Amino acid sequence: MGGGMTTVERTQVFLLPDLGEGLSEAEIVEWRVAVGDVVTVDQSVVEVETAKAVVDVPCPYAGRVVTLHGAAGEVRPVGQPLITIAPLDGGDESAGHATYREEERAGSGNVLIGYGTGHGGATRRRRRPRLVLAPEPTDVGPADAARPDTARADVAVSAAVGAAPADPRSPAALVISPIVRRLAREHGVDLGTVRGTGPGGVIRRADVEAALTAPAARLAAVPDPHVALAPAGDGDVIVPLTGVRKAIADKLSRSRREIPEVTIWVDVDATSLLETRAAINAAAPDAPVSILALLARICLSGLRRFPQLNARVDTEAQRIVQSAGVHLGIAAQTDRGLLVPVLRDAQRLTTAELAAELAATTAAARAGNLPPARLTGGTFTLNNYGVFGVDGSTPIINHPEAALLGVGRIVDKPWVVDGQLAVRKVTQLSLTFDHRVCDGGVAGGFLRHVADCVERPAMLIAAV
Repeated sequence: MGGGMTTVERTQVFLLPDLGEGLSEAEIVEWRVAVGDVVTVDQSVVEVETAKAVVDVPCPYAGRVVTLHGAAGEVRPVGQPLITIAPLDGGDESAGHATYREEERAGSGNVLIGYGTGHGGATRRRRRPRLVLAPEPTDVGPADAARPDTARADVAVSAAVGAAPADPRSPAALVISPIVRRLAREHGVDLGTVRGTGPGGVIRRADVEAALTAPAARLAAVPDPHVALAPAGDGDVIVPLTGVRKAIADKLSRSRREIPEVTIWVDVDATSLLETRAAINAAAPDAPVSILALLARICLSGLRRFPQLNARVDTEAQRIVQSAGVHLGIAAQTDRGLLVPVLRDAQRLTTAELAAELAATTAAARAGNLPPARLTGGTFTLNNYGVFGVDGSTPIINHPEAALLGVGRIVDKPWVVDGQLAVRKVTQLSLTFDHRVCDGGVAGGFLRHVADCVERPAMLIAAV
């Protein structure tokens, strides 16, 4: 049968869908259902993490859950079984199939694109360094590893809700969410020392984050004996290079390998820009405009004048592609690493709309609610690293873009104004660009235009 379904003895097997952007696999974060549960069409059944985002996956079939293919923490290739559904008593296979097809024809917003099109290899279990903590739902013994998917899923579920603690002398840590377990593992927090504030004393993510501030709650990571790691010294913390962290590493490494980048910078007096922002917000207090929004508006003005920087290099076709629209990437630091959500066709937005979109997008990125499509396709990136209290940087271009503008902190500094020394609000702007798309004249012209607009915002009005 077509799509992402196979049928065996009146059951329907939903295959891990293609989650977009050429992703070939996803890690199971948390099952939303258990074996025996009844699900409806388009009900979210599992939360998975790709190299780009955390995604809720809806099931296009209705019925009773027969098998969960994989446990939390396991990586599943695209196109491999994810969940098996059996029709409810009195139903039949054709009815279930018809329900799915009807939803598909109706354009259900939850049915994902291209499921079943991938051809991954065999399921593999990612080995990770572990802490001496309460048992995790992914811990299975050699005998369990040989069991069918149903048995392994049952082991995972039982471990998540009622497994005995590793140390019989210590109380069991009440943790249900694999996300909470992983957060504790990655930061070396002993869950046995954390007080849960959830219902019945369940440990929540906020409890783990609060424990991070307590030095006594931190432990050194204990490597999994099955992993061949370099010897670690006392107190070393092992952080696996997986998931988003691995995707970031791969992309930055590729950028440095392929792009001959150059960084130029200039100090600017941002006093007038801050005054302009204050005047705008005083006039419209219900729709405040951030400094980042004003800098984004200035960048859009600069890219209109210097479109060579709103481009990418197509190495296979040996050509430079200048984008018709500005898909503005905003570097955002999140708990999952550095993400670059994209505002598509940002040049069409007013300054107030830019401010609202920036606030909503960065908040969604930090909450992990952005779909993978919102994290790709940028043509130019704005990076406000000044929020970290630093003055300057030589940032790496977000491949395959051609340029990135960085903004340092705004601080009081001595500045010459009309021949007199004064204290002004000063920041440093840095532009990193791909030397293949332009030479220094274009890059310098863009950076000077941005600097002039920061120092004299009235110029921005004349340019738009």
